Amino acid sequence: MNNSDTLAKMEAPCSAVTSSVKDAQRLGCSAIGYTIYPGSSARNRMYEDLREIILEAKEAGLASVVWAYPRGSGLSKEGETAVDVAAYAAQISAQLGAHIIKIKMPTAHIEQPEAKKVFEKFNIPTKTMADRIRHCVRSAFNGKRMIIFSGGESRDAAGLLEDMKGLAEGGAFGAIMGRNAFQRPRAEGMKLLHDVMDIFKKAS
Repeated sequence: MNNSDTLAKMEAPCSAVTSSVKDAQRLGCSAIGYTIYPGSSARNRMYEDLREIILEAKEAGLASVVWAYPRGSGLSKEGETAVDVAAYAAQISAQLGAHIIKIKMPTAHIEQPEAKKVFEKFNIPTKTMADRIRHCVRSAFNGKRMIIFSGGESRDAAGLLEDMKGLAEGGAFGAIMGRNAFQRPRAEGMKLLHDVMDIFKKAS
C-alpha cells in the first residue's frame, strides 16, 4: 500500500501511502502489504500509518504483510542486515500487527552495543545461519507470526541452497528468491525452485 521508486535517493526513506484497504477489497485481495524502514528518521510516521492501516485491514477481514528493511542514518551499511537489527525489525512488525513479516537474511554482525551485551550475557548463538534465523523467528512472538526471508542478490546455486538449508533448519516459513530464479534460464530456475521446496519439505 506504499510506494517505491528509483528516484527516491533520500537519507531517510519514507514511502508514500498510495492505496487503501477499500482499494484492496475492490480488487478482491486477501491481504494488504506495507514496507517500513526501521532506522530511518521517518520511521515513526511509517509506524503510525501502518498501525492505522492494519487496524482497518483487520476490521475488513484482511491479513497484513509487512516488509521490514532497516536502513537510514541510524545504521551502518553492515548494520542493515545485522542479526540484532533484523530480529528487532521482525519484532516491531509483529507488535504493529503484521501476520506475515519479510526481512533480509541476517548476518552474524551485531550492530548495537546494548544488544551485544545481551547476546553475550545469555549466550545467544549467532554463528550459523540457522542460529540467526531461529533468533529472528523467536523475536516475532516466538514463532506465532510467519517470518519469511529475502533471497538476496543473484548468486551461485550452491551458496543459495546452503543458505536455504539454514533458513529451513532455523524455522523460517519460507524465502523470497525471485531474481535468483527468474534471472536464470527457465529450466535452471525451475530446478532451483524445486530444490528449495525439497529442502523445506524435508525440514517440516
